[in-house]
Amino acid sequence: MSIEFNVEVGKEKLSFNTGYLAKQADGAVAVSYGEVIVFASAVMSREVKEGQDFFPLTVDYREKSYAAGKIPGGFIKRESRPSDKEVLTSRLTDRPIRPLFPADFINEVQVIIYVLSADQKNQHDIVAINAASAALTISGMPFNGPVGAVRVGRVKGQWIVNPTFAEDDESDIDVVVAGTKSAVTMIEGSAKNISEDDMIAAVEIAHEQIKRICAVQEELKKAVNKTPLSYTPFVSDAKLKEEIKSRYLNDIDNLVQLRIKHERENAKVSIIEKAKQELAEQFPDTIGQAAGIIDELDGEFVRKRILEKGERADGRGLKEIRPIDIMVGILPRAHGSAVFTRGETQSLGVTTLGSVDDVQRMDDIEGEGEKHFMLHYHFPPFSVGETGRHGGVGRREIGHGMLAERALQYVIPDKNDFPYTIRQVSEILESNGSSSMASVCSGSLSLFNAGVPCKAAVAGIAMGLVMEGDKYAILSDILGLEDHLGDMDFKVTGTETGVTAFQMDIKIQGITPEIMKVALQQAKEGRLHILGIMNQIMPKPEKKLSPYAPLIKTIMINPEKIGAVIGPGGKVIRQIIEETGTDINVEDDGSVTLTGPDQESVAKAEDFIMGLTEEVEINKVYEGTVRRIFEFGAMVEIMPGKEGLIHISKLDAKRVNKVEDVVNIGDRVKVRVIKVDDRGRIDLSRKDAM
Repeated sequence: MSIEFNVEVGKEKLSFNTGYLAKQADGAVAVSYGEVIVFASAVMSREVKEGQDFFPLTVDYREKSYAAGKIPGGFIKRESRPSDKEVLTSRLTDRPIRPLFPADFINEVQVIIYVLSADQKNQHDIVAINAASAALTISGMPFNGPVGAVRVGRVKGQWIVNPTFAEDDESDIDVVVAGTKSAVTMIEGSAKNISEDDMIAAVEIAHEQIKRICAVQEELKKAVNKTPLSYTPFVSDAKLKEEIKSRYLNDIDNLVQLRIKHERENAKVSIIEKAKQELAEQFPDTIGQAAGIIDELDGEFVRKRILEKGERADGRGLKEIRPIDIMVGILPRAHGSAVFTRGETQSLGVTTLGSVDDVQRMDDIEGEGEKHFMLHYHFPPFSVGETGRHGGVGRREIGHGMLAERALQYVIPDKNDFPYTIRQVSEILESNGSSSMASVCSGSLSLFNAGVPCKAAVAGIAMGLVMEGDKYAILSDILGLEDHLGDMDFKVTGTETGVTAFQMDIKIQGITPEIMKVALQQAKEGRLHILGIMNQIMPKPEKKLSPYAPLIKTIMINPEKIGAVIGPGGKVIRQIIEETGTDINVEDDGSVTLTGPDQESVAKAEDFIMGLTEEVEINKVYEGTVRRIFEFGAMVEIMPGKEGLIHISKLDAKRVNKVEDVVNIGDRVKVRVIKVDDRGRIDLSRKDAM
């Protein structure tokens, strides 16, 4: 039996349907918005793998090409590995639902999402989050949802809920908010230098819509009325915990004296190994829980010190930023480079400037597009002193890279003003918290070093939260340990005057707008502190580009002359490229972008193209080259591809008996255009140009 419930959200109806598709899944729904249809399924394993002590949740979002009436490109005509956008949407869906499972639930859960219909108007990621939540809500799993999600934009001062792709392009804020009916649990987005107050306003608007979406999912759950699925709660061995406390509590408490990451980690590992050796015989079946118990006890100490003493694991105050060190221009052949070190986190930012041909071209169910600025983030295992897989890019790296890219996007100049393709890379060389925010800082400095005329410098900071009951503490510039043991990871980036990107994940049931306001204000203070240090080192972009960067110039020609530049079968443009050593890109509007190794090659290509497209002006004086000589005169090339005749009578003010007495082949001469006939033949005069 098919069951359906609807709610108006923004300009469209959000519809939840279940009972017809995929009936063997624990939960399955089809959610529509406009002509977008997203299917989500949720399945729970009935058994837990032996020795497993964590919750394995997998969210896999996929866009089907048929949803937009397309056949996949490439040699293999089927969907292959997930695109960056699919990975990002999988992460976006995972983050608000993961904290809503009970702590004692460790059965594997898999959520699979398909975009079945795409209208290329409404955005799919919002629908995917709501679909995943609905599938879990009706599944019978111990899911403490539902979760609702909306996107908020603002066009010309007007707030818009779930803006279309077109509206989003015009918006000065793009924020996805997810949460329960009682609190916000996730925020993700970017902005064009908005204020903190505007960000709070967007979140509050979103939460009012989220409450309504959650209410509809609750109605759907009641109508389905599925029997709750049973599971065996994961129970920590209380006796083992008491034994560990009695023997090693002082050792765990003394970890506070170790302020360096590896020293602290090594000391904790020593306690864990000692406990395993000494207690293995007494607790043979549960000794594997020792590491988790010691980690939990350590967390209790860390959290207690923060709340009661305002003392953090590395000895800083709640608002204190770790020491910052900056170096710029360290790579001589790179177009721009900078190292940003904050505490034990270090990012090497490298900027490369490329031609128009280097843009990233995208073709998916949303349509075709191009990216002129991209940021790639790499997190090798050595950055945390470990060995591991190295080579491929993981979901975390894609997510962190996109956050940093959005943070810097606002300050990147328009392609019409700076026609370069820009690739920014962040190589994480050390990590102890907030490496994505270090990537923003190193990226901003590297762009300045490369001479990219950015609007302003951008810095980022990660904020944390420790909350027990009504008591809470907000931490600036969190460590990896504070991220692991804390209740919030809130990243904020911006310039001196506004916010450019933000990402918040809540590990508890949610936070209030009041806490968010305090966190944003504290983040602003930290951001301004960091920007102050960055500006001391690199206050503005370099005036000149690297000598190793390509030279790019854009010229405009009459669109009707594009054919003359291209030539039959591309013959003319290939000749220009071969003779000048430049890359040439011609757009339909008549803009021509020239990319060459130096000024001379670009100028030569420009002269060639202008010669093909410019109209010869009567009475204008040109400097040309003598190409051929006849008894009656000389043929002079005044522009590439345009030649005119100087009759012997017009060669000089005095009588000329022989052409070679005045000019020879290869001579550069100034001539005046005296006539252009109806067949385009040009008459020139050297005498009248003297």
